[in-house]
Amino acid sequence: MNATQTTRKGYLFIVSGPSGVGKTVLCNSIVSKFAPAVVYSISTTSRAPRGGETNGQEYFFCTAEEFEKSIERNDFAEWAFVHGNYYGTPRRFLAANLDAGRHVILNIDVQGAMKIRDEYPESIMIFILPPNFDELESRIRKRNMDSEHSLRHRLENARKELDYRDQYQHIVVNDDLAAATGELTGIFAAYVQNCQVEQPAAK
Repeated sequence: MNATQTTRKGYLFIVSGPSGVGKTVLCNSIVSKFAPAVVYSISTTSRAPRGGETNGQEYFFCTAEEFEKSIERNDFAEWAFVHGNYYGTPRRFLAANLDAGRHVILNIDVQGAMKIRDEYPESIMIFILPPNFDELESRIRKRNMDSEHSLRHRLENARKELDYRDQYQHIVVNDDLAAATGELTGIFAAYVQNCQVEQPAAK
């Protein structure tokens, strides 16, 4: 790069949708297709690392006291206190990657997404929808991870989250995973220029 060239800032992609809709699988697919031009946003949390987790990879880990000091310094674009632990999106991580021309994908709930949009109004907003609510409930039940009470709470939250879908520029229905991945890839390709998407292996 010569002295007259400048790096175009990257885009911030916000991906939301109810629990069980398949956001994580879809986001992982996008990152693998567009890497290294697209990176996952890494949140900061006060919870302890779980088996195999590495600081700076899954999360930036800190103590509750350190997190609260970061709140006072306004270090987070958004943050929340969930199930006894803090979680937040660090401004420094977003700025470093966006300023370097990398595109950041942020998988976040609708409340956090609205806060991020206020901070970064140029964000690309994508909502992942289930084909219908019955299918969403079926997917959550198949996980077999929740008590009936917790499941009902998840479903109640899901109904509330669905009310936010009109706040997003793009809606992808995850009925068929391959089709949804293709649609999401097309959305990213329209914004992310000069990215080399993985090509199928030669037969």
